[in-house]
Amino acid sequence: MTILLRNRPTRPEAPVTGDATAVLRLADRAVAEYAWRPDLPVALSPRPYLHPVRTLAGTTVTELMPDSHRHHLGVSVAVAEVDGANFWGGRTFIPGHGPAWLDNQGTQEHVRWVRRADTQLRHTLRWTSIDGRPLLTERRDLSCRLAGPDAWALSYGFTLTNATDRQLPIRSPAAHGRTGAGYGGFFWRAPAGDHRITCPDGTGVEAVHGRRAPWLSVTGDGWTLLFIAANPETRDDPWFVRTRDYLGIGSALTWEQPLLLAPGATLTRRVVTVIADGAVDVDQAAAYTAELAS
Repeated sequence: MTILLRNRPTRPEAPVTGDATAVLRLADRAVAEYAWRPDLPVALSPRPYLHPVRTLAGTTVTELMPDSHRHHLGVSVAVAEVDGANFWGGRTFIPGHGPAWLDNQGTQEHVRWVRRADTQLRHTLRWTSIDGRPLLTERRDLSCRLAGPDAWALSYGFTLTNATDRQLPIRSPAAHGRTGAGYGGFFWRAPAGDHRITCPDGTGVEAVHGRRAPWLSVTGDGWTLLFIAANPETRDDPWFVRTRDYLGIGSALTWEQPLLLAPGATLTRRVVTVIADGAVDVDQAAAYTAELAS
């Protein structure tokens, strides 16, 4: 990877009015908005995202471009490095140097709709480097369903295919020696404030960060997000959970070792998130997982 250090760009502005947006609805309520062709600065690694995502009672449980990390875009697929291209946004971690601004931010571009309905959004995308080289193609499937009187479930599935004629390495900063920084894949930026992290093995970040678990839950002020690893491949991935500086939850495609994707090869992941008003106890979380995971 050629390293081109540059000065930190000026603070990017919010998306302009007119971004292409689709809405997921349940029982005549808009539960999530999907910006499928957003107008974003290159520094944020432009990509489709969900925001706002709301509980059935109307509480927003995502954050978009917060002051702490402007490249956090609600709910998205964000990968720190694909063959040297940054699809996470912001700075890139360089071994022996640390985070630095590089001219390497990629873009996820909408290609075509396969299905667009109130409860399901399915489309194809192209992941390109900053100089326009296609690296990956993607099939993405978002759907929603009621999960009880006070909860609904968001299914977020994606299949990535190597679009090049060479092996593509997918890396997190942890693969370059940044301890604990295994982020990259499905990622949810949640609202700040008091919260509780729970998983089958216990409570707190230490119980689940960098570990595999069939589910984890985050309970905030009047809401709960229950993240379910919904297919076998996703269950083999560790969770990334950060509560210092911000609240972010992700399912990590790779941690300390790069994921090597052969030419034409694919990877598929699916996370189901139960968005609930109020608390979800351990027994309820296990029951949701048994019902919603394939």
